[in-house]
Amino acid sequence: MCSLNAHILGCVVGVPCSTSILLHRLPLKTVCWKTCCNVLAKPVPSGCCPPFMALTGSTGTGRVCRCAMCVKKQKMLVGFRERHSSFVANMNSCEILPKAVSRLLPELAVFLPTLSIHERLPQIELAVGSHTTALVLRHMEPFGQADLLALQAFGQQHQVDWWLQAHGPETACRLEEVLSAGTVSTDTLSYRIDSFGIHLHFKPTDFTQVNHQINDTMVVRALTLLDAQPDDQVLDLFCGLGNFSLPLARQSGFVKGFEGSADLTVRARQNAVHNGLQHKTEFHERNLFEVNTPEWESWGQFNKVLVDPPRDGALAVCKALVAARPEFWPQRIVYVSCNPATLARDVAVLCQTGPYRLKAAGIVNMFPHTGHVESVAVFERHS
Repeated sequence: MCSLNAHILGCVVGVPCSTSILLHRLPLKTVCWKTCCNVLAKPVPSGCCPPFMALTGSTGTGRVCRCAMCVKKQKMLVGFRERHSSFVANMNSCEILPKAVSRLLPELAVFLPTLSIHERLPQIELAVGSHTTALVLRHMEPFGQADLLALQAFGQQHQVDWWLQAHGPETACRLEEVLSAGTVSTDTLSYRIDSFGIHLHFKPTDFTQVNHQINDTMVVRALTLLDAQPDDQVLDLFCGLGNFSLPLARQSGFVKGFEGSADLTVRARQNAVHNGLQHKTEFHERNLFEVNTPEWESWGQFNKVLVDPPRDGALAVCKALVAARPEFWPQRIVYVSCNPATLARDVAVLCQTGPYRLKAAGIVNMFPHTGHVESVAVFERHS
């Protein structure tokens, strides 16, 4: 992190944190490195898709993140953990975060120790929407009224929306909801996919793509590769709150989405209504790591499938698909992956066991200046 490029890009942390490990690389070099490290770069017969880069720059793109907090030598540290360590980096700013949030880091380090239970605050999560910045404060003990009012004053001063999380993510609630006994709305965060006129609402503990700028580009590219047509029946697996499903519904005849999280399934239905697409979509909660062939066939026939699993991949889905009867094999599959290793494993199932060929693959630089990579692969059924 002490290289000249890191200095140029403005990182002032003396040791590399786990988030900005590639901040010392210029954006084009980062993309080249990630492309070379992508395990699908060599075996793709039709070549690689060009990498997708945000045209508006690669700093300040982290719209969702989690910071650790600890008291060290009577000083509160708020930031990312150091690489391969449990220590919290002493951060006064961060080029990965939006500028307004980066400027908050030293303010938080001064303010949080004034709370009566500051030693019982292990982490703080950030979620940035189109018009609102939410901070989710994990607390191991209840806040007193004085602390709640202090948080409210800080939020008003710095234009942030506090959320309090006492236990698991499902317990997170807005500070204003607590102070008003539940009489205010919790629906404050949203982001847009402008290329399709989609407006998605979410809660700060929901899974959303980290980089909203490149997400729009990724959705456009994925749907272009899927080639959805007005009469297509599309299946969206691990659909989340509708990030791909609703843009797909703009282009295709009908979209059925499956998601493992009950909260995200509800959010997807709400977002479909909000965007006027409830008649072209259907969303169901299902653990997709336990899917079998009879269940796959029970879902019906779809000629296009989009898969966007977590890091564990979609092995059960792929096995269920290739073991199904031919009339239940989709013509084209687009697979979006955040883990090249599990993508390569699932490619083997689809192409070696199943009736598919890998047509193209490429990377999405969703996480600039980090070692993480998002990949997109396109499969076509043999004629």
